[in-house]
Amino acid sequence: MSTTVTKTLQATFAPPTAHKQSKLNDLLKTYRDGLQEAFDAGASTMSAVSDIVTPYDLPYQAKAALCNYVPKLRKTYNAKELDDGHPIRLTNQAATFDHSEERDYAFTWWVPRPGRGTNFWIPLRINPEQEDLWHDLVSEDAKAGEIRLQQHRKNWVLHVTVEYPVEEPATNGDATHIGLDIGETALITGCALKDGSPTDPFVCSGSRAKHLRKEMHTTLKRLQERDASEWRIEDRFSHYQNALTEIVEKASRQAVEYAKQYENPVLVMEDLTSIRERLDYGKYMNRRLHSWAFARLQGRIEDKATEAGIPVEYVNPAYTSQTCHSCHRIGRRDSQAEFRCPNGDCHVSTFQADINASANIARRVDPWGESVPLDKAERDDSPQDGSGCDTATTHREKSVPAQMTLTAYEESEPSASVHETESREPTRTDGSGDDD
Repeated sequence: MSTTVTKTLQATFAPPTAHKQSKLNDLLKTYRDGLQEAFDAGASTMSAVSDIVTPYDLPYQAKAALCNYVPKLRKTYNAKELDDGHPIRLTNQAATFDHSEERDYAFTWWVPRPGRGTNFWIPLRINPEQEDLWHDLVSEDAKAGEIRLQQHRKNWVLHVTVEYPVEEPATNGDATHIGLDIGETALITGCALKDGSPTDPFVCSGSRAKHLRKEMHTTLKRLQERDASEWRIEDRFSHYQNALTEIVEKASRQAVEYAKQYENPVLVMEDLTSIRERLDYGKYMNRRLHSWAFARLQGRIEDKATEAGIPVEYVNPAYTSQTCHSCHRIGRRDSQAEFRCPNGDCHVSTFQADINASANIARRVDPWGESVPLDKAERDDSPQDGSGCDTATTHREKSVPAQMTLTAYEESEPSASVHETESREPTRTDGSGDDD
């Protein structure tokens, strides 16, 4: 059996000629004008958007993408206004690429333009680590999805979503369930269950990410208050997002490497679909927690696990941090780091809180176990397939390592709540998420 994995390929344009640069600038301006008009008109159906963008001098791949994207802005992303930095979105019909080792830049893209005979080739600087997938894209062994073209000051960056098959993860014999607790202070806490007991836990510190997110918020807010130039704000935002993306990639890789040491591993994470209905921690705490893109981290773990042949399950998150992993009684956390069990007959008196939570997450995948205390049961606690694990945070198709898009970085009133140290990715007006 095989399954499909989605990734986003990234390439930077080789410096275009003045003539090509002018064409790209015209394409970007026309696209954003059409997007703005359709959004301001409140178009909520594909046909309504089509009526508005048809007169625009855009390639049909861009018009089709707008017809699909604009209705999502209000219905899915609940956008109130548009960000100025929207990329050009194109359907996969624009995925025409070529490869030749005889050129200085081996890969090129056939840039779509309106009208006959107006398209042009542009050389690409690709990420060497993604070269195999670029070859698969050219040979059509990988299927292209949405294409996004973004201008960053003088550079043009191309993002291409690709789908390709891998062998579906499966276990042979008894599985080793490994719970992963996604948090803030501890970015990932992993714990394998052997004979029902926590074994050799793994902790990935979140201090660097926490520091970067706090610094990013302060820096961007200060720059905006000073009316700094747009390119400077975007430059600082890109700096922080590059650093956070690197942390996400490294942490997800470490989690999968941890799982590989066990026989027949199965990674278990919390299904945070209902996070919107959970407790409100107040404006300051919500801003801190919501700024951490937990969905992006979960998605990258799932992608890397799938590639490694490791199954991933999702379970009900209720009370994982408040339940004793041994006797299953509701306890308390006197501090962020410590869990206390109230059961005098239990061998657990105090326990590291995140490890306790990850052990509960791993245990909960057993459909015969009592996952949620009977007096606290809220919904079905059986394992999920993960298909909806991020629907509470943003419209998630497949995770991508791409960065978030810069929007007005201001504090807003809390619009959702969090499950203890877990957080959600903030809804952005550009609708990207895939922390691209």
